Amino acid sequence: MAETELERAEKRYAQAKARLQALKNREATRQRKLDTRRKVILGGALMDLAARDSGAAAMLDRLIRNLPREQDRKA
Repeated sequence: MAETELERAEKRYAQAKARLQALKNREATRQRKLDTRRKVILGGALMDLAARDSGAAAMLDRLIRNLPREQDRKA
């Protein structure tokens, strides 16, 4: 049985919608990875600074003490 024009259009619409969702998912993943990379770099820079500067070390200590979750403070 031949597809009607409506069925073909619906099929193309569903495929386009799936492609759009895949693109959105890839972009969200890219953004999360970039955010994680920034946090790692910033954390490393802060730890390095704290090792060299007592004022920065005190600030880092205050930040750690004010973390709300115990497991985060332990890490």
